[in-house]
Amino acid sequence: MFRTNTYEYEPDVPLRAGEAALAKASEWEQDLQSDPVGFFERNTHSVRQNVSLPPHDVVIIQASPRAGGNSGRLALWVQETAEDVGRSCTILYPHDMDIRECIGCYQCFNTGYCIFDDDMDGVFEAIAGAELVVICTPVYTNTVPANLKVLIDRFQAHYAAQSLGTAVPVKAKGVILSVSGRPGQENFTCTRKVLMPFMNIAGIRPSGEVFIDGVDRSGDIREIPGCRDRVVKMIRECLTG
Repeated sequence: MFRTNTYEYEPDVPLRAGEAALAKASEWEQDLQSDPVGFFERNTHSVRQNVSLPPHDVVIIQASPRAGGNSGRLALWVQETAEDVGRSCTILYPHDMDIRECIGCYQCFNTGYCIFDDDMDGVFEAIAGAELVVICTPVYTNTVPANLKVLIDRFQAHYAAQSLGTAVPVKAKGVILSVSGRPGQENFTCTRKVLMPFMNIAGIRPSGEVFIDGVDRSGDIREIPGCRDRVVKMIRECLTG
């Protein structure tokens, strides 16, 4: 099987999906006729050994580059709540991880693996073993920060593995927690439009969201009445309901 992503080709390359597939088939035919043994050696892909991580019941993706900020406070509340009901917990910080951006090469649709060997292997493994995935993110220019978007885009490899039947099933519930400086729930429109499709592709079941707007006025979500209670209630319901 050969798959390609021709809508990302340079405009000067006169190729379309059918033409690209036929060209690859012709190349394989000539290669197979001239060197059958070498053909299979060159086109057999070894199975990559993922980085082994201790399993955790709850995986928190803290998308803010400021670990001590309001998104970090949300992550801490989640961790405290999860541990209070007897669940193990880990926090991932995409800003501090080695995660290359997806380049749309579609090799994952041919091999089942991304061409980049980086910290995403650990992210895939952590989410596959989780009971609950919680995304804590600020709103940056009406959407999620770049480091989180890079992580999301790399789940194309997971989607490809699903289509090839090699993906590890994800059974986790998912919660979105987000803060916005400006008042108004409309500030989370694009954030939700990005994160809901991500959960769908990843196999995560959306199970709740808490959007906290107008934080510029208080500066600290701990000063907002009932804020922590909303988060704790949401996490408890997901873990015990």
